[in-house]
Amino acid sequence: MLNKLDDFPVHQTSEPLAHPATSDRNVYDRTWFNGYANDGSYYFGIGMAIYPHRGILDCAFSVVQPNKLQHCFYGSRRAPIERTDMSCGPFRIEILEPMKRVRVVLEDNDSGITCDITFSARTASIEEAHQTLWQGARRVMDATRFDQFGRWSGTIHHPEGTIEVDDRICHGTKDRSWGVRGVGERESGGAPIVPDGICFVWAPLFWDDHVTHAIFFDGPKGEALVREGIVAPLYDSEAEIPGVLDGHDERMATARHRINYLPNTRLAESAEIDLVSHNDETRTIHLEPILKFQMKGLGYGHPEWGQGMWQGELETGSESFDPRQLDMLAREHLHTQQVVRARDGERTGIGVLEQVVVGPYAPGGFTEFFDGAKE
Repeated sequence: MLNKLDDFPVHQTSEPLAHPATSDRNVYDRTWFNGYANDGSYYFGIGMAIYPHRGILDCAFSVVQPNKLQHCFYGSRRAPIERTDMSCGPFRIEILEPMKRVRVVLEDNDSGITCDITFSARTASIEEAHQTLWQGARRVMDATRFDQFGRWSGTIHHPEGTIEVDDRICHGTKDRSWGVRGVGERESGGAPIVPDGICFVWAPLFWDDHVTHAIFFDGPKGEALVREGIVAPLYDSEAEIPGVLDGHDERMATARHRINYLPNTRLAESAEIDLVSHNDETRTIHLEPILKFQMKGLGYGHPEWGQGMWQGELETGSESFDPRQLDMLAREHLHTQQVVRARDGERTGIGVLEQVVVGPYAPGGFTEFFDGAKE
């Protein structure tokens, strides 16, 4: 089972590249982006992934503006053997220059959402710590992820208007990940398993001349499963980025987070992140949310268009919903990103705070799977 990439000297096993090294059904390879204005006037998210052992490629594009509906496009198809084919009906991703520039196009379709936008990197690639999570003796997540911070330009049309995406004010993060994690329909059969609670927090932030990034996976007692803080240079243009890696990332000794939740939800009302250096110096960053985006608009937890779920040979779908009128304790609404203003003393920044808390979680005062913060 060969594809074009087999002509390059990039093999990690004796098999063709289309053959994953694991037989785990949940192996995946994902490209993901967000983009947002520095005044919180819009946010959009983009996702595409292939699931080789499920035989599926799916994608999504979703956009929201203050006091408007969140509009979503979904697409799914049988996975192509050719891994350079990053298209799904009217949607496609074009890698114009690896690790530098990417174009995303959504052509006319029944959703009323279209776009032609280009991401331009402003940082080198930043590899996160390898993420491994266990459920008993089984490794349920085993993934690598790298991030790039950048800017967007182009145009987005949706049923309530048009957004002229100006790269002077539109920030964004590229997130590439691959490995194994839970996707698609739930497994059936075997002895029942009661899952543990989990808290995930992800916070890429732009400052004047650098970026900060923090990643957390916590267990139900708040115990650290993955905890990482990073500071890296921010460049003015692609041309200034010294290479795939620039060697100037500063990895913190550890990081901490504190979240104040809106009553009767698991949504952050405000948050603080501590970046702790190897000299035991602590930088505390205060985060103020200004715009909410529901991650189900990209398939995360979606009951119908969930990631890795078979829809057919080629199917597209869409929906629009009011993010202000949702039951925020419903399973599919727990996963969010919020555009946030960041403050560290006199310094100010902009970025996003992603969070999902499922199940009991002692730091939030949650004792059930879907209870909310107390008044």
